[in-house]
Amino acid sequence: MFRALVVGVIAFILAVCIGHPVVAELRRRKIGKSISAEGPQSHNIKAGTPTMGGIIIFITILLVTAPFNLQERLSMLLPFFTIAACGVVGWVDDLGTLQGRAHKGLSWRFKMIFLVALGLVVGFVLWQPLDIHVFAVPYRGVFDIGVWIVPISLVVVFVTTVGVAVTDGLDMLSGTTTATAFAAYGVIAAFQGQPFLGAFCFTVVGAVMGFLWYNAYPARVFMGDTGALPLGAALAVVALMTGQLIVLPLIGIVFLANVLTDGLQVGYFKFSKGKRIFKMAPLHHHFEALGMHETQVTMRFWLAGIAGAMIGVGLAIKV
Repeated sequence: MFRALVVGVIAFILAVCIGHPVVAELRRRKIGKSISAEGPQSHNIKAGTPTMGGIIIFITILLVTAPFNLQERLSMLLPFFTIAACGVVGWVDDLGTLQGRAHKGLSWRFKMIFLVALGLVVGFVLWQPLDIHVFAVPYRGVFDIGVWIVPISLVVVFVTTVGVAVTDGLDMLSGTTTATAFAAYGVIAAFQGQPFLGAFCFTVVGAVMGFLWYNAYPARVFMGDTGALPLGAALAVVALMTGQLIVLPLIGIVFLANVLTDGLQVGYFKFSKGKRIFKMAPLHHHFEALGMHETQVTMRFWLAGIAGAMIGVGLAIKV
């Protein structure tokens, strides 16, 4: 556990050091985010803020994981390459959301197909050659689910990645909640005797904390899909590698709430031909529309995420 925490601190320092030149370069190149007309009007002032800040997280995780966590544990190649693959796709998608660009990034159809394919690959790698196909139930024990890990991985990777992506809508929100979720799984991995997985989790925590140095309200840079997609997919992989899937909805309660409200809003809007359940979706925008300040929403969602993580960790160690 001590090693994991030290690696996390190294990742934090590295991310802070990388962040300054990255933000400056993004600003110099005028890689500014265009703001959706469907979002809160108060966000219009953010137009032009550099996006693709997930590069800070992406580079830091790869740089720290390679020397500290791959030499002795090749299973770490799975979350490592998951981060890399999703980072590239997110980067391409973010290029299309910049101000002045004619296209609008990758289509949802492409991203859905990519996530389905990624989920299948993750599932097959866990099944063979890693031979990790367990499902932990609090107070009941750990069960071998065999090849069922493949379809389960598809669902978990898809839902978790989308959940983190839609949460990336307020300054600090996706960063604080993902750092909390990875910290929770880092503790779980430590309890399970998986020091390398724990070190990977705290590497992500440190990298995200370094990003938050520049994403603190008012944000100097946005995460974008360059960070949200890798973080969501990696969180799903970590949950699968620990076998702790039942507690994922608790540890990722903010992501679950956002993806569910977003799906409900879209579905009901189409079904009712224009009516809405929430003032705005996903859920954090609904509270903004009710008059709550952005920083209040972020802080309260983060507190809910911490509470969910605490309950999740408590249940996970009761297996």
